[in-house]
Amino acid sequence: MAETLLRRPEVERITGLSRSTIYQWMKDNEFPHSVKLGKRLVAWRESDITAWLESRETKVA
Repeated sequence: MAETLLRRPEVERITGLSRSTIYQWMKDNEFPHSVKLGKRLVAWRESDITAWLESRETKVA
C-alpha cells in the first residue's frame, strides 16, 4: 500500500503549527523531516505526522 504524502498547508492544518515553527522544529529534530519530491517540492509522510501527534499527546497527558 502506498504511503500518503501531505503537503505543507495540510501539515499546518493538521498540526496547528506555522510554517516557520515546522521548519525550526525540523532543524532542531523535534518534528518529522520532509521528503524531497523535486527541486522545490517537499511533502511529509502521513504516518510520520500521525506518530508525532500521538507522541505529543502522551507527553501532554
